[in-house]
Amino acid sequence: MVVKKNNIANTINERRTIGQTKACTDCGEVNWSQDNNRGEVFCESCGAVVEENVIDEGPEWTNHSDGQDKSRVGGPSTYLLADKGLNTTIDTKDLLSSSASRHGMSNKSRRDWRRRAIIDQRSKTRDSKIRNLTKATQLIRDNSGLNGRLIEEAAFYYRKVEEKGLVIGRSIAGVAAACVYLAAREARLPRSISELSESFEVKEKELKRIIRYATRMLGLHHVTGPEEYLGLYHSNLQLPSAVLEEANYIWSKVKDLDYWQGKKPSGVAGALIYNAAKMRGNPRTQAEICEVADISEVTLRGLLKILKLALKQVGEATEN
Repeated sequence: MVVKKNNIANTINERRTIGQTKACTDCGEVNWSQDNNRGEVFCESCGAVVEENVIDEGPEWTNHSDGQDKSRVGGPSTYLLADKGLNTTIDTKDLLSSSASRHGMSNKSRRDWRRRAIIDQRSKTRDSKIRNLTKATQLIRDNSGLNGRLIEEAAFYYRKVEEKGLVIGRSIAGVAAACVYLAAREARLPRSISELSESFEVKEKELKRIIRYATRMLGLHHVTGPEEYLGLYHSNLQLPSAVLEEANYIWSKVKDLDYWQGKKPSGVAGALIYNAAKMRGNPRTQAEICEVADISEVTLRGLLKILKLALKQVGEATEN
């Protein structure tokens, strides 16, 4: 009997988290369990329910699929939204006539909630800084042409330079384009200034100036090389993989020479691709190369002469 009392006492202590400490009035057992789905506390021995509508104090989960999705409610914070996605929003989808009638909302309630949604949206964009960030992040998403990670990086750069006052006296589109350029350059997937100038509708001269200021503010001093453009040009010209391999091989032979001091990396890459495509039997016209590399045909012909001298020097040095 003593052992039985101790076992009952231990069982009672283990079940205190549910809120039931006494024996079941129907069967006399102390064997309580909680059903979180139903919000009930019941006796496992006889099935008697003693509590209903129990509050679940655990974490709140949401499941958007048929599988075992235990993602947290709401998305993570992101720099692509002015408020980083942390503010609540009154979703107007539930205020449509069909949704409102399904939820039992009257026309008056629907009008009231729609007015509250408008006031809520206006209150979030009252600050000029928030409006600035909203416009900038929208421009970066729509005009950058980058993937998700790099878009996030560009938005992060914009916030940094905005805090340091770079946007004052300059266009939002120009600063956003500069941040996109720097994000792509740091990821070694450079974008041409002329391309960004066209997509963001900013003058090239202004964009170059903003890029210099932003580079100093952010401490980003990565120097772009021709090898970083080769993959892009190879893809745009739809060349076989052998051409890209040949272009990388040629650059590995001549990159340490002094011929390339002060030369535009994108133009050097265009000359490398032109020469490699010709050697591999997949030639492209100078006009096609110039369109991709954003250089003139005169510049390309000059770089091709320099490349020929460099290859000749490397060949002579190899023979000797």
